[in-house]
Amino acid sequence: MVELARHYGSGPVSLSEMAEHEELPRPYLEQLVVSLREAGLVTSTRGARGGYELSRPPAEIHMSQVITALEGPIAPMICASEDAHHAETCKRAGFCNVERLWLRVRDAIVEALDSMTLEELAGPAPGHPAHPEPAFVAVQPLAQRPTKEPVAQP
Repeated sequence: MVELARHYGSGPVSLSEMAEHEELPRPYLEQLVVSLREAGLVTSTRGARGGYELSRPPAEIHMSQVITALEGPIAPMICASEDAHHAETCKRAGFCNVERLWLRVRDAIVEALDSMTLEELAGPAPGHPAHPEPAFVAVQPLAQRPTKEPVAQP
């Protein structure tokens, strides 16, 4: 998803390119995109220039949505699942003193994931072989640059 966010707005990205840039096996990515497409987070395009792209801007996709699409309900323990079916499978649900701890842990995880978007994760990464940090060139303001002719000041 981070790779798709980096390419947002420039057309589909092939699984081969994603696999190469992120050093992940292509068969693994093939499994992931099925879940991401079903969740409505990515769209696919067939053909020679086909691939995958985000269904909406990276700033609108929270990491909680990505994790839930790939892993299911967020829960450190089954009793702390937001999915009622999972929560009912624990025989101690409702009277377990530790359940409150797991609910707090779950809520903290969800809050952290909700606070982070793909846009925040998609920036350049120092040392990344395919997406290194861009080289910035320091440029003096025009009024401070040496010139042959005087620069008109506003």
